[in-house]
Amino acid sequence: MAKLGRVLVALLLAMPAGTAAAAGTEPARSPWTGSWETAPSGSTSALTGAAIRNVVHLSVGGSAVRVRLGNRLGTAPLHLGAVTVALRRGSGPDAAPGTLRTATFHGAHTTTVAPGQDAVSDPVPLSVPAAADLLVTVYTPGDNGPATYHGTALQTSYVAPAGAGRAADEGGAAYTRAISRWYYVTGVDVRGPAQGSVVAFGDSLTDGTGSTPNANHRWPDRLAERLRADRLGVLNAGIAGNRLLRDGTGPGALARLDADALDRAGVRALVVFEGINDIKGTPAADDADAYADAYRVLVARAHARGIRVVGVTLTPYRGYPAYTDVGEAVRRRVNAFIRTGGAFDAVADADAAVRDPAAPTRILPGYDPGDHLHFNDAGMKVVADAVHRALGRRP
Repeated sequence: MAKLGRVLVALLLAMPAGTAAAAGTEPARSPWTGSWETAPSGSTSALTGAAIRNVVHLSVGGSAVRVRLGNRLGTAPLHLGAVTVALRRGSGPDAAPGTLRTATFHGAHTTTVAPGQDAVSDPVPLSVPAAADLLVTVYTPGDNGPATYHGTALQTSYVAPAGAGRAADEGGAAYTRAISRWYYVTGVDVRGPAQGSVVAFGDSLTDGTGSTPNANHRWPDRLAERLRADRLGVLNAGIAGNRLLRDGTGPGALARLDADALDRAGVRALVVFEGINDIKGTPAADDADAYADAYRVLVARAHARGIRVVGVTLTPYRGYPAYTDVGEAVRRRVNAFIRTGGAFDAVADADAAVRDPAAPTRILPGYDPGDHLHFNDAGMKVVADAVHRALGRRP
């Protein structure tokens, strides 16, 4: 395993880091590395006057952080009245004593984010360890129109309905409402010894559906555990319901590639695990060549940034209500391209890892949470293992 880690680092660092900035590009060797991400997936009514204490789980640590707040799916300017960060104490909304810091934006404690845009904070001097829970609290004093969120957080966060002044609270007593979405926050970067980051780009299989909530058992989380010794961060850009060939939940893969993957801090590798929603969706996409063309475009755009790309084979789904034999035939043709088409720098064969050898159109029962499409914690682990092996393999 140690040898694999050394090979992996050598391969990823052989290419320059990807660029990442809200307004422009960073130098090839940025001091910042992405430690956590979520991709905007929808919008809803604004939480006017509330302070939202988002709980996020970092992959790598550093001596300072900066946070990315999004109004990507909003339709009106987003006014941020206060933003704070803190290490979490325990399992609720309390901040660890002495760790709460105010985030500024170009030196100001407030900022306004235009519709469709993100804002990145100034550096916040806070030492954070790897695998820490960070509290990113956002106070929105007015009605800013639809609020950008990520729907499948699988993480409990908290809201103080009367939020004025509450972003600076170390204690969590005012945070009386539990929520299962992340609001506004879309990323956390760290400055320090990290060597770069890997972006997991996909749909609900990457987003974590089927894994245990509040346990950080999505396959990108399990991959982060394996890469931690190599000082590589992992960013989860999965959106449940997302599609490769058209818009689904959130913008389609090609439309969101830059914002959710290529523009993130210190990106060295992109892992693409997307396409099953096109196969089983309405209307179903049954032209395997269209998938191949889309994958080639994704890879070309990543390579233009010096980012290595791993393709992940599409996994079985017989037993899921939308399963069809026609869709299964498309899945097999798409997987043949992923494995042998030469588009990717490496291939992670998740299909082979999770399928039932006795019934290869189905997920192995031990990896199936019951819906015959997603993965339970054990299934997430074997997908992470497959991706980890692929990252350490030369094309």
